[in-house]
Amino acid sequence: MPETEKVIELAKRRGIFWPSYEIYGGVAGLYDIGPVGARIKNKIVQLWRKIFVEENSDFVVEIETPMITPSKVLEASGHVENFTDPIVECQKCHKIYRADHLIEETLRLSVEGLKPSELTNIILQKGLKCPSCGGELGEVRNFNLLFSTTIGPYAGSVGYLRPETAQGMFTAFRRVFESTRERLPLGIAQVGRVGRNEISPRQGLVRMREFTIMEVEFFIDPEDKDVPQLERYWEEGFHVLFKDAKEKGGDPVRVKVKDLVSEKLVVNPWMAFWMATASRFVKSLGISEGSFYFEEKLPHERAHYSSQTFDQIVKVMGEKVEISGHAYRGDYDLSRHSRFSGEDLSVFKKFDKARVIKKRSVILNRDRLRQEDKDFQRELMKLISDKKPEEVEIMIKAGGELMGRKLSDFLSVIEREEKEHGIRFIPHVVEPSFGVERCLYLSVLNAYREKKDRVVLSLPKEIVPYHVAVFPLLEKDELKERSRKIAGELKQKFEVLYDESGSIGKRYARVDEIGVPYAITVDPQTLNDGTVTIRDRDSWEQIRVNEGEVLQVLEKLFSGADFNMILGEAKR
Repeated sequence: MPETEKVIELAKRRGIFWPSYEIYGGVAGLYDIGPVGARIKNKIVQLWRKIFVEENSDFVVEIETPMITPSKVLEASGHVENFTDPIVECQKCHKIYRADHLIEETLRLSVEGLKPSELTNIILQKGLKCPSCGGELGEVRNFNLLFSTTIGPYAGSVGYLRPETAQGMFTAFRRVFESTRERLPLGIAQVGRVGRNEISPRQGLVRMREFTIMEVEFFIDPEDKDVPQLERYWEEGFHVLFKDAKEKGGDPVRVKVKDLVSEKLVVNPWMAFWMATASRFVKSLGISEGSFYFEEKLPHERAHYSSQTFDQIVKVMGEKVEISGHAYRGDYDLSRHSRFSGEDLSVFKKFDKARVIKKRSVILNRDRLRQEDKDFQRELMKLISDKKPEEVEIMIKAGGELMGRKLSDFLSVIEREEKEHGIRFIPHVVEPSFGVERCLYLSVLNAYREKKDRVVLSLPKEIVPYHVAVFPLLEKDELKERSRKIAGELKQKFEVLYDESGSIGKRYARVDEIGVPYAITVDPQTLNDGTVTIRDRDSWEQIRVNEGEVLQVLEKLFSGADFNMILGEAKR
């Protein structure tokens, strides 16, 4: 059995995750997160909040917005038009496939970002048939991935389940900006459920129809390149596959944050900041630096709103899975929402010192214009209404005419000096985005170990479902009572799993399989001398300590002390 299938079987058996609605045969792309999985997932979200929000609380805040989104919002964002994947239908059995995946899996060709017509040509040229019945495949067409609904009882009030949390943060930008003393940079973070009507969900938790996203929409002044916060990461590095190397079939190279910025390998220094933050987060999930890299997307691979994108790719058990995306969205979103809503979403930047600028203006010779008829007056105003002064000046100098009259008789362009105390601009956006279920899946995959005839889930302590397990060795009332007492005392500081059923070996195996780092066993010796054993999940080593020292020992272990060091102290 392949290792990934072993992990999926473990996940089902130990309450981590499994297909939803199993008793009805399940629904592709929908998964339940079990009681153990929910605890791990919540820890992952807590860890993300700590690293992305709490440690950047000077400039990042968190909000919550609705899942149901009015159509107008997603029309403005471009999702109604662009949030699509290519599909192709068999003309014989009418089975539908995602066209790019079918071509990539069958023909081993990379076709990401190609148009439907280009995919159709490949299918025809290569003679690709339906994998199910061998029938002819039709033309490739785009399929919109938005889940549609109606808001209220009115059929015309169309809404969608949000495909990302971002749009709620963009539409709330002005409110958040005003409530945070109108300062940039400003990060708006959100954790929430989203829906994408995937054509062919696969790989378990990797491609789902409903899942949880952790995103930051980071609003910046694009002209402000000073990022003092980068100092904490300046000398750190990670592997990146840049687009030029990618096109040539090259490999990722390790690059330091300072080089990303100084060599302008990222369009804005804040891209490097959030990529470094993401690296730290992924490493805290137990994934080593050598097991992930950032891959720069080629222009045809990027989303419609992005001018630069890096996907963070994790390599584990022979799989390459995107764990996060980092997009420079520019002013696309706020500009679109401003235009579609009619609301001004620009911000005012006041200069430290007023500056003098030269400004051109179009001057009308109103006395001369009044001598002309209304039709001419109307046409002249129409001509210049959407033109810049520089464009009007060019027309005048070229001897331009309107309705047989020279423009120079009615228009002139002058230049004068003005004091400018500030400017209005649309903030640009840097977006780091993670899928929580992917983080859960990859963390479990990365932590999976086989030791002798058992499975051990070597999860980092930050995301384990329980910190410690407490077992009475035998089913004796005195041992159970003592074990419950110890468990109760530990619960004041730790998350504790108490288990008294089955042999001690089976109980150790159960907690190893869900990643509990330490197990405390109460045995007959405890009743005699007040000592208990603490067992380490990964090494299976055991130490014996006084009952009153258990809390202190666990605090040392969770503060970074090595179990072998504690073991050495106990032996002395």
